[in-house]
Amino acid sequence: MKKLILSIAAVLGATGAFACTNLIVTKGASANGSNMCTYAADSHQLYGTLHYSPAADFPAGAMREIVDWDSGKRLGEIPQASHVYSVTGNMNEHQLVIGETTYGGREFIDTTAILDYGSLIYIALERCKTAREAILLIDKLMQEYGYASEGESFTLCDPNEIWIMEIIGKNPRFDKKGRNVNRGAVWVAKRIPDGYISGHANQSRITTIDFNDPENCLYAKDVIKHAREQGIFSGKDEEFSFCDVYNPLDFGAARGCEARVWSFFNRFADGMDEYLDYAMGYDLEKHMPLYIKPNKKISTKDLADMMRDHFEGTPMDMTTDIGAGGSHLPYRWRPMEFEYQGWEYVNERAIATQQTGWWYVAQTVPGGKQGIFWFGVDDAATSPLMPFFSNSNRVPECLSEGNGSMLEYSETSMYWIVSRIAQFAYLRYDKIGAEVRKVIDEYENRIMEESSSVLAKAAGMSASEAAGYLSGYSCDNAESLFAKWKGLDKYLLVKYIDGNIKRQNEDGSFMNNGFDPNIPEFPIQEDYSDKWKENVVRDNGDVLRIRK
Repeated sequence: MKKLILSIAAVLGATGAFACTNLIVTKGASANGSNMCTYAADSHQLYGTLHYSPAADFPAGAMREIVDWDSGKRLGEIPQASHVYSVTGNMNEHQLVIGETTYGGREFIDTTAILDYGSLIYIALERCKTAREAILLIDKLMQEYGYASEGESFTLCDPNEIWIMEIIGKNPRFDKKGRNVNRGAVWVAKRIPDGYISGHANQSRITTIDFNDPENCLYAKDVIKHAREQGIFSGKDEEFSFCDVYNPLDFGAARGCEARVWSFFNRFADGMDEYLDYAMGYDLEKHMPLYIKPNKKISTKDLADMMRDHFEGTPMDMTTDIGAGGSHLPYRWRPMEFEYQGWEYVNERAIATQQTGWWYVAQTVPGGKQGIFWFGVDDAATSPLMPFFSNSNRVPECLSEGNGSMLEYSETSMYWIVSRIAQFAYLRYDKIGAEVRKVIDEYENRIMEESSSVLAKAAGMSASEAAGYLSGYSCDNAESLFAKWKGLDKYLLVKYIDGNIKRQNEDGSFMNNGFDPNIPEFPIQEDYSDKWKENVVRDNGDVLRIRK
C-alpha cells in the first residue's frame, strides 16, 4: 500500500474559496427539451438567500461598486451600464444562467485587479442576453480591470447553448512605475454539443483547443503564449492542454473533484467503469471526457436528485463503512483528510455536502418562454427546491437577503429551518433522512408537474401581468413550504426524540397506549447496523460481552 500524498485541502477550500459542483444537461439530452444546469454554492461560511436585483437604467457617469463575493471586501468600482437586466438568483430575465466552481490552479494572483469571479458573474447577468455575449464581456472586463481571483470554471447557459469557460489570471509583471503590464487573464471556452451532458467540480477539465472552430471553441489569443513565457509549456500548439498546463491533476483533485463529475456520468451513461480508477485518483493518465452522451433523457427531477448524490452504489459509497456510524450517515465532518499511524487517508467529497449555502437547478426554455430557476438552501439531500421564474419581480421574505445570517438565527428564514432539520437528520440518517427525502420527493413531483400549467396560464397574459402572477405564485409557494418545513421540524422531533421511533396510526397520527391519550405506545427501538456492531465488538467486546 502506498502512502497517499493528498492535496485535497488546497483544492477544496483551504483558501476560503467555494468547493462547488456544476452539472450540465443540453436540451437534446433533457426530457423537457430545455437546457439545464446546476450549481451548489458550498462553503462553510456561506448563508443561503435568494439574490434579486431589478432591471434599472442609470445616467451617464454612474459607477458600479465591486465587492469581493467571498470576503465582502470592497475592491473598487467600474462604470455602470446604462441599462441592466433583472437577475433572480443566477438567472436573468433573458434566461442567461451563470454558475462556477473554483479550481485554484497556478498561483497567479494580481493584487492590483478589482474584478473577482463573483462580480464577473453578476455583471455579466446584468448586461448580457446570451452565453456567448457573456464570455466576450467577461474577457473584456478582465483585460481592462484585472482578474482578482484564483482559477475558475464558469457554466454559461442560455436557452440555445451551454458553454464551459475556464479562466486563470496572468502572472503579474510590473514596470518601473509599479503598473502591471501583464494584466488580465487567459482562458478557453467550449460549447457542450447538443444531446450531451457535462459538468465540473473544482478541477479544470478543458484539454486541447480547437483553434479554427469559433462556433464551438473560444479562447484568449495569448493563452499558449503566456504559458510559454512562464516556462510551464514548451510543446507544439496543437499539444497544448489548458487543464494540464494551468491546473495539473493530482490525487486530491481527482478524488475530491473529478469523482463528482464521474458519479454524474456514471448515473446516466454506460461504460464509465473505464474511468473509475481515474476518478479515484489511482490512474491520472487517461482523462475523462469533457462531455458524454447519456443513455436516457434526463428530467428536471433526475438532475435535482443527482445533486443529492453521495456516491451510492460505487466503491466511494459513504454509507457503507464504519465512518457512517450505526445509521449509515453519508457525511464525514471536515477536515477532508486525516492521518493515522503515519498514513494519510481521505474522507470522500460527494456532490451533496453538509456545508452547502444554497443550490439550484436552472431550466432555460427556448422560444421566448419563461425559464425556471429551481432554488434550495443548505444541504441538497435534505432541501426542497422552489420554483422562481426568469421574469420574477420579487422574492419571498423567507429567502430575502438580510433575513438572518450565519451568525444570527432567524425564525423567519428558510435557511435556518432547513438546516435545523438537516442537523437532526444527521443523527439518524437512515430513518430521519429517508423520511425527509420522502417529503421532498412528494412535494417536488407535485410542484414540477404543477409548474407546467402555471406557465401555460401565464402565457396568455401581458408581460407585466405574467410577472406579477408568476412572482406571486413563487412567493406563495415558498412561504407555504416554509410553514410546512416548520411543521416537519416539530413532527420529526416528536417522532424521533431520544433515539426512539414513535408508533403511528394509518392516518399518520401517533399511537397512545390505549389508556391515556397523552402517553404514547411503547416506541420502536431499531438495532444498529452490523458494520457498527462488528467494529464496536472488535474495539471493546471483552468489556461489553454478556457473561452467563
